[in-house]
Amino acid sequence: MKLGVLFSGGKDSTLAMQLASEHHEISCLLSMKSENDASYMFHTPNIGLTELQAEALDIPLITGITKGEKELELSDLKDLIKNAIELFGIEGIVTGAVESVYQAQRVQKICSDLGLWCFNPLWQMDQIELLETLVRKKYNIIISAIAAYPLNESWLGRKLDSKMISELKALTGVNPAGEGGEFESLVLNAPMFKREIKIIESEKEYDNHAGVFIVKEADLR
Repeated sequence: MKLGVLFSGGKDSTLAMQLASEHHEISCLLSMKSENDASYMFHTPNIGLTELQAEALDIPLITGITKGEKELELSDLKDLIKNAIELFGIEGIVTGAVESVYQAQRVQKICSDLGLWCFNPLWQMDQIELLETLVRKKYNIIISAIAAYPLNESWLGRKLDSKMISELKALTGVNPAGEGGEFESLVLNAPMFKREIKIIESEKEYDNHAGVFIVKEADLR
């Protein structure tokens, strides 16, 4: 089956893509750039890097832009998916949804309206198992944003590894895989990548347990 992947460049959508690729053809990536940093639906930190990630994956990328207004942004997503159907003949959509019923239900509704299969390979996966799978499969992932106590500036740009997983397991009030919006991630390398992303220049913006790791320049190697 020909599938399009709702791709944010983070850990969940990238792992979901890999799992889907084991039995299906990944025809394209779909990324939505939201002008609203507090979007209910879409990942925003470093979303512009999906173009470089798509190049590293050697998979076509189509991009949509939304103002990120609640519910109205779903119409923009629907238009983007329609575009993927026309350009690539996709028969289904892959999402990286793990626990967000809000996101999963809304993507499912769009897929149903368009006659597409909605595939959520990570749905209800144990969060620690998810993180351990990423480390075991040798993903190179960094933390690109934080938004919860006790996470602090030192977490920004930090690589996901076994030590981090142990620390996340010990934290109270933090979903270990960031499913409550506690943190966001950026994939620099993964099994499906043909080239690795190298960060050349970056900066941190941080205030009171909320911050973003901004990649200002990056290239492939």
